[in-house]
This record gives sequence, structure tokens and C-alpha cells, in this order.
Amino acid sequence: MKQLLFAAIAIMISITACGKGPKTSEKSNTESKDRVEILYFHGKQRCPTCMSIEKNAKEAVNAYYADKIKKGEVVFTVIDISDKAGEKIADRYEVTWSSLFVNKWKGGKESKNNMTEFAFAYSRNSPDTFKKGLKKKIDELLK
Repeated sequence: MKQLLFAAIAIMISITACGKGPKTSEKSNTESKDRVEILYFHGKQRCPTCMSIEKNAKEAVNAYYADKIKKGEVVFTVIDISDKAGEKIADRYEVTWSSLFVNKWKGGKESKNNMTEFAFAYSRNSPDTFKKGLKKKIDELLK
């Protein structure tokens, strides 16, 4: 029983603690264009809430930012952390679970915004609230 409780606490800590708050890091010169980047991380097995996060985030980004996507000012990427390439990116973000990041790149520096808690709280049961909150964060970072 104690082991199960410890495992549950460890999972919750990893969900809430991974990358909380803005951080900066360097990226390669090929990716130095100023932009807002939405990253959705997932593993092989996904619950209905995890699937709704990808679906609703993709719908919101495509509906509100189609012109900015074409210009490269907004980028949406789905990353499977169970494959080698995805695992490498997940390590950089300290992601071990389904996660949603909305990051700003300016002058080659990245400001990370972990929106995982928000996504799990609203995406499945309040998709409109989720989409509005995601839009609000993206708009804030585009300024």
C-alpha cells in the first residue's frame, strides 16, 4: 500500500513540477526564428483526457492562428515520448508524462510555459475554457 501511495505521489510531482515557470535555454541556429511554439507530449498509451488535449489544442491553434502558422510565427508540434526522437526532446523539457508547453522563442532564447495542469483541468470537460485559455496565453506571447 505504501509503495502504491509513493508511486502516485511521484507521478503527481512529475506532472506538476516538470518545468513550471519560465526558463530560458539556447537552441540551434536553424531554429532561431522568433515564434510561439506549442508542444504536446504524449506516450504510447493515452487516456481520453490526453487525447482531448491534443485534439482541442490542434483545433484552437488551427482556428485562431492559420495565417501565423503559414508564416512560421506559431508552430504546433506533437511529440511521442515513447520513440527515440521524442524521448530526446522530452528529456530537454523534463517531461515524463503527457504535457503541454506553450513557449516563446525570441532572439534564440526560449521562455518555457508549462500548461499541463491547466490542460488536464479543462480540456476534456470544458473544451471552450481550455481553447480560450490557450488562445490567451498564445496571444500574450505573440506580443
